[in-house]
Amino acid sequence: QVQLVESGGGLVEPGGSLSLSCAASGRIGDNKRMGWYRQAPGKQREFVALVTSRGEPNYADYVRGRFTISRDNAQNTIHLQMNNLEPDATGVYYCHCQRFPTWKSIWGRGTQVTVRG
Repeated sequence: QVQLVESGGGLVEPGGSLSLSCAASGRIGDNKRMGWYRQAPGKQREFVALVTSRGEPNYADYVRGRFTISRDNAQNTIHLQMNNLEPDATGVYYCHCQRFPTWKSIWGRGTQVTVRG
C-alpha cells in the first residue's frame, strides 16, 4: 500500500520562503504523477502543482513563477519550493499521487503552512 508523508511546513513571514517535501513509500511504480494541493481555512482544497514521471511540471496560475516543484525518482520524493509567500498561501498542504493503471488519488495527511507577519 502506498503512503505519502509530507514534511517542511511551518510559520514564515510574508515574502519569505518554505520548502515542502513528500516521500512516497510502498509499491508506487514508475508511471505516476505526484503533486500538491492546499486547503485554506474555510475553503475547498485546490490544486497547487504537480510533476509527471517524465519530469513535466504543471502549476496553478496563482503560484507560477513563485513555486517550483521537483522530483527525485530514485527516492520517490517530490519537493515544493515556495518563494515570496503571501498570507493567502496559509493552509494545509497535501501531497497527492496518481499512478498507473487506475490513477486513483492517494493523499498524505498534510502539513501546515502559515504565512503571517
